[in-house]
Amino acid sequence: MLTFVGLGLYDERSITVEGREAIAEADRVFAEFYTSRLVGTTVEDVEEFHDTTIEVRDREGVEQDPEPILEAAETGEAVFCTAGDTMISTTHVDLRLRAHERGIETRIVHGTTAAAAAASLTGLQNYRFGKATTLPFPYGSMGVPGSVVETIEANAERGLHTLVFLDIKRAEDRYMTASTAAGLLAEELGDRLGVAVCRAGSPEPVVVADGLPALAEREFGDPLHMLVLPGDLHHVEREALAALAGAPERLLGDERAG
Repeated sequence: MLTFVGLGLYDERSITVEGREAIAEADRVFAEFYTSRLVGTTVEDVEEFHDTTIEVRDREGVEQDPEPILEAAETGEAVFCTAGDTMISTTHVDLRLRAHERGIETRIVHGTTAAAAAASLTGLQNYRFGKATTLPFPYGSMGVPGSVVETIEANAERGLHTLVFLDIKRAEDRYMTASTAAGLLAEELGDRLGVAVCRAGSPEPVVVADGLPALAEREFGDPLHMLVLPGDLHHVEREALAALAGAPERLLGDERAG
């Protein structure tokens, strides 16, 4: 059996009860933290919390050489963990399909996702989000990829919100900040309303709504950060952004919208 377990968003306590039980029953526990990580804890703390040893795999060890994981699942109970949910954003469908091809039974224990947290913390309605996108660190003279702007604009034309995931260079311990992202997007989108969502899942998350140039001047502290570009706002969403995120009235649009 190969069980995929989402660890949640922040620390060793973010896991569900079902996920904790799956780890306790496992013969071997694997994990990857190259797509995301639990910034409120360490691998050692997670191991202590679950009284187990976690075999951390790098990208190549999951995507190119999954044999140790599959062999463990063929001969016993194996668990594969990631931050968030193992099939949302940190997608590992390929590993599940490889197991399926070998006749290995699989199951998924879901964890809280960044996308769900972004909607919950901002007060924006989940069903009003369009396609999400990821903003990479600039490379050379390249700024914001055209595909990112196109996704935001296409969502906006339909009145939908855009969740922007921010680049992670795990090997370099680099995490794009909401201020950096806002500065990059301001060059393309101008003084548009943005919402910084920082350390979702932690005891004290930070949610700030303002124009992109203003957000670019703010300091939001430790990772992980996300950025939301709202589309048309329902009156309850407008009230939530003002009350919960300090959104300036000038950027909230016509009260009759939504």
